[in-house]
Amino acid sequence: MLRSPNIFIFAGNVMNRIESKQQLAEDVYRMQVEAPLIARERLPGQFVIVQLDNDYGERIPLTIADADPEGGTISLIFQAVGKTTHKLAERNPGDTIESVLGPLGKPTHIEKFGTVVCVGGGIGVAPLYPIAKGMKAAGNRLVVIMGARTQALLILEEEMRRIADELIVCTDDGSYGRKSLVTDPLKEVCTRVPKPDLAVAIGPPVMMKFCSEATRPHSVPTVVSLNTIMIDGTGMCGGCRVTVGGKTRFVCVDGPEFDGHQVDFDNMIQRLKSYKKIEDEAHRRCHMDMALEARGRAS
Repeated sequence: MLRSPNIFIFAGNVMNRIESKQQLAEDVYRMQVEAPLIARERLPGQFVIVQLDNDYGERIPLTIADADPEGGTISLIFQAVGKTTHKLAERNPGDTIESVLGPLGKPTHIEKFGTVVCVGGGIGVAPLYPIAKGMKAAGNRLVVIMGARTQALLILEEEMRRIADELIVCTDDGSYGRKSLVTDPLKEVCTRVPKPDLAVAIGPPVMMKFCSEATRPHSVPTVVSLNTIMIDGTGMCGGCRVTVGGKTRFVCVDGPEFDGHQVDFDNMIQRLKSYKKIEDEAHRRCHMDMALEARGRAS
């Protein structure tokens, strides 16, 4: 099935085989999944909707962190935070995913801007990586700022180091790199002469909000990639709606990228809390089940 302007490909009854699996950090996994048509069509900034089992299973949006058109695979990096992502994390190479829909969303606008500063927080480094690669390939000078709560939660550092002209690593607890939030070096980079021509920030909503506030006084255009509640991924359900510049926009078809200086982050953060208690309980139960299984194997 094809759709324009946002082309997406649905695998139908074809199962998508998991080719490889790697744990990057606590509850963070990278999977190479067989999806040849999506691998060929995908562009930086786009995502897929994954459904694990049947027509009644939860549909979850996952960023396409990378793709191998020749090998016919896409790379998905995700964090196990709810029931479905925990179930996905339990699958192994050789297992299959019932449906993968994509590529969805508008791709990142990439051109030679000059100097681009890419800021990633936590799992947000995963969707940032293909964008950073694209910006570098377009001839930009690339400054990458990446951060996490602690060193053990940092992901894709070596991949970013290979493409960045300048890499700044931050941890909240100072266990690695610079002890600071990513907003501190971002403010410093914005005061340089010349200042950056563009900033791209991806991470938790609060992080993206304050990154946008850090660049605003310096008039540095700032792009953020939003990860909202999403169901169908085609603009029909309205679950992913956000307010941008005083107007309602839908992340799945109008985004996921927007002008960070125009996003109503407070409204978005409030909406994201709708299922927080349910998600936290699912996360707790999954960890309890894993602990029980480990005890059973040990006895």
